[in-house]
Amino acid sequence: MQILVTGGCGFIGSEVVKQLLQNGHQVIVLDNLSKPESSIKQGYEFRKVDLTDKAATEKAFDGADLCIHLAAKIGGIGYFHKYPATILSENNKMYSSVFEAAVKNKLKRMVYVSSSMVFESTKHFPSKEEDLKIIPPPISAYGFSKLVGEWYCYSFWNEYKLPFSICRPFNAYGINEFPGVEIGYAHVIPDLVKKILSGQYPLELLGDGQQTRCFTHVSDIANGIIAIALSPKAENEDFNVANPEEIKIIDLAEKIWKICNRKEQFMVTFARGFTYDIKRRVPDTIKIQTMIDWKPKIKFEDGLAEVITWLQKELKK
Repeated sequence: MQILVTGGCGFIGSEVVKQLLQNGHQVIVLDNLSKPESSIKQGYEFRKVDLTDKAATEKAFDGADLCIHLAAKIGGIGYFHKYPATILSENNKMYSSVFEAAVKNKLKRMVYVSSSMVFESTKHFPSKEEDLKIIPPPISAYGFSKLVGEWYCYSFWNEYKLPFSICRPFNAYGINEFPGVEIGYAHVIPDLVKKILSGQYPLELLGDGQQTRCFTHVSDIANGIIAIALSPKAENEDFNVANPEEIKIIDLAEKIWKICNRKEQFMVTFARGFTYDIKRRVPDTIKIQTMIDWKPKIKFEDGLAEVITWLQKELKK
């Protein structure tokens, strides 16, 4: 198959592409190279395209059998508080272009990469896929935008019979993800590593530090997305793709502090958090385990140490 990956030069996308190539698949990457860290690698066909341009997107989809749609306006919690209109507008334009191009080019399946933020309003833990039918919709622009993408999947199946699969990563982390210039513009792990390595003392945390997350290594997420994309059982199904191990942010900060060998006693101060800083996010992963026979492989402590070692070198450049 010719597998098309939108956003294939991004953090998760580049790992998906790498693993597809390692498994012998032919890959077409669509990306606009809007992020400074984006780069074109060898081994695949690259097509630079603005996915909000319907005509250009339709042309770029030519020859593909399956699409893994990762391209999106995305960032850390600070990013989606500052740019809610941009996120909604640009992501919706991309959905329309990409899904319509998939129909016109008669793709065999659309694999949409959603987000754990669709569970933003839940009070059910761990969160199951079917909970989305009974919980309120997300209130942040980003969470709502990702949920809209899921509705594109159902709607284009109902009207055009475009097969789909939905993947919901939970808090991806790994090497090749840089901290933001402003705190909150990237994700929490690179932001914390940057602050700790820079010598900040006491360490400033956003909110009260009691927020919990389940961090999943980017290579596990990519492996899960590919497993879903290639499984006949996953057609017209949705899956949480995650490591269900829950950790408090204050405990995460202390782990990083120790790995970075800070000599001072661990001490934190708290800054006012963001409006949509969700207190708890925990996935149920039984569905992907039983239907696709998939589980994450990388232990959090091992992945975290890898990220810190990599960032130590990168931040010195």
